[in-house]
Amino acid sequence: MDQKVTRQAAKAAGMISIMFLISRILGFVRESLSGSQFTRFQTDSFFAAFIIPDTMYYLLVGGALSAAFIPVFNEYLTKGEEEEGWKMTSTFINIVGLFLIALTILGICFTKWITPLEAPHFQAAKMGLLISLTKIMFPAVCFTALAGLMGGVLNSYRRFLGPALGPNIYNIGIILGAVLLGSRFGIQGMAIGVLVGAVANFLTQLFFLPQCGGRYYRFGYIDLKNPGFQKMLILWVPALIGLSADQVNIWATTAMASALNEGGITAIRFATRLIQLPIGIFAAGISMAFFPLLSSLVTEKKMDQYKDTLSLSLRTIFFIMIPAGIGLIILKRPIVELLFERQKFTPADTMLTASALGYYSLAVFAHAAILMLPRAFYALQNTRTPVIVSFISVSASIFFNWLFLTYTKLGVRGFGISFTIMGLLNMILLMLILRHKIGGMRGRQILKSFIKSAIASLVMGAVIMLFVQVVNHFVKLNGHLEAALLIVFGMVVGGFIYLLFAWLLKMEELNMLLAQIRKRLPLKSN
Repeated sequence: MDQKVTRQAAKAAGMISIMFLISRILGFVRESLSGSQFTRFQTDSFFAAFIIPDTMYYLLVGGALSAAFIPVFNEYLTKGEEEEGWKMTSTFINIVGLFLIALTILGICFTKWITPLEAPHFQAAKMGLLISLTKIMFPAVCFTALAGLMGGVLNSYRRFLGPALGPNIYNIGIILGAVLLGSRFGIQGMAIGVLVGAVANFLTQLFFLPQCGGRYYRFGYIDLKNPGFQKMLILWVPALIGLSADQVNIWATTAMASALNEGGITAIRFATRLIQLPIGIFAAGISMAFFPLLSSLVTEKKMDQYKDTLSLSLRTIFFIMIPAGIGLIILKRPIVELLFERQKFTPADTMLTASALGYYSLAVFAHAAILMLPRAFYALQNTRTPVIVSFISVSASIFFNWLFLTYTKLGVRGFGISFTIMGLLNMILLMLILRHKIGGMRGRQILKSFIKSAIASLVMGAVIMLFVQVVNHFVKLNGHLEAALLIVFGMVVGGFIYLLFAWLLKMEELNMLLAQIRKRLPLKSN
């Protein structure tokens, strides 16, 4: 494998991870504000209001970026046909922009008829709040989508700062909405912050775009016969279908969760946000940085390097995410207590959210790997396989959600178990199919690394559990002080134990990490 390009991808992943860490911290400030300033009646409606705008974004833009746009645009850049690539890009941006404007207008006009599909079990007052919040946040999807498209261009040029910075700007907008407008407008002030943050994110991408040196053709330029655009459509449609399955799952989960006691939707939301912390910081950064490299290696027909790069990315994800999942399971209560429990977020809310978090964390490593594995197919310009696998795993999730909700008293825990089943099924199927398609994917290396990470993580978990029992038995502190003590110990001592056993097990991933630290590589985006 070319060590230079691998180091460049690793440095980019590091920079992205730092920006994602800041984004996740801001995200938790945002969620903490929503939990403490507003009641569960209000937050259930606020989080449900994201369903329709998010669905529009992921269907029209989210799938196109990873599955179709970046591979095709990157192919133009690799072949030195930048101008043709920008013609395709301009056509795509203009068409999507027109669709989004039309859908936003229709969405605002017909909100009261479509929002009952999001949470059919809401009572009248709660449904009225949901309609109001959805109308406010609907226009945000246009700016988020355009920001995502420009971010895709920046990623193709391997300029990652703008796309990584944008979510931070977005979160700051929401936080300011809650702080400055919450006391006057209630949770509607936070919804206004969503719109302001989306506009600011769009302007951030627009600021960085000239660094690419390409030329955007005027608004209104549409060439439906452009071969790159037609190729992208062929790749986009299967991804669109696949993402529709994911969105149906989110929609169905929210709709079914609206039948839970008040606070159920909020507990599920906070639990999923917590597991997204390590996924967003590490797995998303690794996937985003390695994806353009995988696409380039396929274009250059360097399949051995493709397999090595994919193996490295997955082993790195498992090395980080397995101990992260164990830590979340053991420290679920103090984490939720420290981050959210204050003012209107009560100890009962803490217990409900922590219960959900424990089950959502069981397969956090699988959901992290899912960020990378579909991109491995997309680099091969194969979008159909991830679609089929997505439908299978999502169907299983919806079935188990219904089963647990109808025939058990698991409540939010049932949703967490379904989420775990979905992640494991998706990951295993993708790995088996990819292994068959490319003639092996360094599977023995990956399995060996996975087992070693699991062993080191279990030892780490046992040490943390012992400490938790000692603290609970002997130390009498204020709730937040005790929670902070447990979390700090888990991160510092637990991390030390994990790295120690990783060293004893002679894990290659640890050696690579130490080598990067010794070299003190600067984190640059170019």
